[in-house]
Amino acid sequence: MDPKPVLPDYFSNCTHCGFCLAVCPTYNLTGDENNSPRGRLRLWSEEAAGRLTQDEWTDFYTAECVGCLACETACPANVPYGELFEHTRHDHVAAGRFKPALALRVAAAAVGRPAWFNLALLPARLLRRLGLPLHRFLFKGRPAVLQSTADYTRKLMQRYRPTGPRVAFLTGCLMEAAFREINFATVRVLIENNVQVIIPDDQTCCGAFQEHTGLEGVDALRDQNRRAFLPLDVDAVVSNSSGCGYALGKSLAPDKPVRDVLDFLGELGPVRRERHGSTARLYVDLPCHLVHGQKLAGIPSKVLDATGHRWEFAPNARDCCGSGGVYNIQKPENAHAILASKSAFLNEAEGIPVILGTSNHVCMMQWHSAGASGLVVRPYEVKHIIQLLDPGVDFDI
Repeated sequence: MDPKPVLPDYFSNCTHCGFCLAVCPTYNLTGDENNSPRGRLRLWSEEAAGRLTQDEWTDFYTAECVGCLACETACPANVPYGELFEHTRHDHVAAGRFKPALALRVAAAAVGRPAWFNLALLPARLLRRLGLPLHRFLFKGRPAVLQSTADYTRKLMQRYRPTGPRVAFLTGCLMEAAFREINFATVRVLIENNVQVIIPDDQTCCGAFQEHTGLEGVDALRDQNRRAFLPLDVDAVVSNSSGCGYALGKSLAPDKPVRDVLDFLGELGPVRRERHGSTARLYVDLPCHLVHGQKLAGIPSKVLDATGHRWEFAPNARDCCGSGGVYNIQKPENAHAILASKSAFLNEAEGIPVILGTSNHVCMMQWHSAGASGLVVRPYEVKHIIQLLDPGVDFDI
């Protein structure tokens, strides 16, 4: 949402109990009370009430927040920390108290223009398809270079003509532009499970990028997505990115349900993949915006069983990995330190291969960087859970 004043009344239900401290990644890194949800709320409320002048320390501690929302889950007083943080971050950017890097400002402008953004990232899709390393965040994959998810979906829908629930699919900006093989896998899994899939052509970025950076334009994106999704006769809108699903849900609520695709499939009971004799082991990590944003219990065990892999939750699976949307770009040292403790288990994990599975492409990028930056020194794969349910390209034939 675009900037508006943060009023002292918003802070009145914080009891300063401190339950948020144990789950806050930046407090656990620093031990600094100001670098915790309780500390930031106190700084913001004092400033809003006029008892604290604007200063660089309030700006610093605001920028330090990952935005993981674990504090909301821990809070017994239901403080809407995420909403307060979003307003404050937008206010700080609008007032010039914090300025995102030029590359992020350019990207924020581009994601609202899907055709241009997809064209700009065509080289990234091509290099990923050729298996050439680009960046520590770009995990392996074979995305379609030219064919869009919308065109691919129409082709499969005409071929298979499913008759079950009808959903609209949010293809996402970065997911479609760089990682569309995950979108293709999502479409195959849904259609194999007799789900009708439509792709609204006029959808746009969910607005999460602007929320993460504090840049303006959120309201325009939300309005466009309301026009794209609300008139549709569908049972739900589904997303394969927990962060995007959380952001879109704020746009469409309460008129249209936005569902995480894995949670949606859990109700259907997805087709099971058989992996006889496999020695692989799947370790499941839960994205923050799935469990703390969308308030889901996790990824349904019925879905994880359907992957056919032996699986278990990764240690501290509900804790933040440090990705935070663009936090690992804006605060790389903090993000690296948060990931270090999360990823250490992979060096000793059992399984050949070891698979780290999650349900957010930004988390996938962060987990891939653990190997690229030397935190994990043994081979492992990073996969979206939907890819492990995928019937594969033979489904296309």
